[in-house]
Amino acid sequence: MRPSEQDVVEVLRGVVDPELGSDIVDLGMVRDVHVADDGTVDVGVALTISGCPLRTQIKEDVESKVRGLPGVTAANVTFAEMTQEQRSVVMQRVRKRLADNPPPTEVPLTTRVIAVASGKGGVGKSSVTVNLATAMAARGLSVGVLDADIWGFSVPRMLGVSGRLAATDERKIRPNELTVGDGRLQVVSMGFLVEDEQQALMWRGLMLSKALEQFLTDVGWGAMEYLLVDMPPGTGDIQMALGRLLPRTEVLVVTTPALAAQKVAIRVADMARRSYLKVLGVVENMSTFTCEHGEMYALFGQGGGAALASDIGVPLLGQVPLEPAVSAANDAGRPLSTTAPGSAAGQVFASIADRISTELLPPVDMAGCTARMLDAVEEKLGAG
Repeated sequence: MRPSEQDVVEVLRGVVDPELGSDIVDLGMVRDVHVADDGTVDVGVALTISGCPLRTQIKEDVESKVRGLPGVTAANVTFAEMTQEQRSVVMQRVRKRLADNPPPTEVPLTTRVIAVASGKGGVGKSSVTVNLATAMAARGLSVGVLDADIWGFSVPRMLGVSGRLAATDERKIRPNELTVGDGRLQVVSMGFLVEDEQQALMWRGLMLSKALEQFLTDVGWGAMEYLLVDMPPGTGDIQMALGRLLPRTEVLVVTTPALAAQKVAIRVADMARRSYLKVLGVVENMSTFTCEHGEMYALFGQGGGAALASDIGVPLLGQVPLEPAVSAANDAGRPLSTTAPGSAAGQVFASIADRISTELLPPVDMAGCTARMLDAVEEKLGAG
């Protein structure tokens, strides 16, 4: 007996695209199956690109699976290329599957994860990350800072933290720590792993993604209320890897008042939503400059942050003014929340931190959860 076309489709579920991590049937790559009377099976497969480097492997896997069916005398594979629309549908399926089944990491499930992102460089994204992190820690919170800008790391210098990363007793990487007020910062950066901060890292996309994965799976983060991830600019490998590894991440978009920066930053929001990540809000950096006579100047234009927030339907969390205290604190490695908390920029960062931690994304309260209640009962029984 020769197999039915459905039999062929079902056996092809065993052919996995190793790049996309799913079988070619679920991905919609199997476009045509024909079983001839003499037992010859023809399978049409649509590739994301015609020059796919996995073309040969997929062909061999398809032929091998089909030939294993009873009654099959020969298996032929023909390839076609997907349209742009079809590719988009496939990638949406992949991202949705990854969002539903994330790999395990060392970041506690109760930790709120915020990716500080921008569409382009030079908008002060790292400055926003470190100053927001320290403002949150000053409230007595435990905050992690992950410098995911592997090429352009700057977090160690801005926070004044140095020293190589050590190992824990569980053979995990131990973050460097910094005390801020009643809170604590845990910091991980590629800057703690290179011999010289002026050393250029000439890595391709796969290595960048693996570095981020190691920071999330091999670092013993421990308990913390928040993890702020300083993202590289753009919408590339690191951004896609974060969406895969930590799909509960919420994205904080940083822009400047300039219209050009706003038009670029909106791409970050689009990528976040395509990766099923929520956009938390917008921060407008370098908003205005006030001179010593009290005159206010919009040196980089105005309205970009409000326009971006309106376009993507999220709140504008704050407008950070352009003032010397910010750059001086960053250059000295002494966070603004400890050196100039009363400055105009310091007050804006404090306001953003307060709104996030009390309204938009408060820490997870486990006090009334079943697991904690059971732990308390067992503790009392043990003491008795």
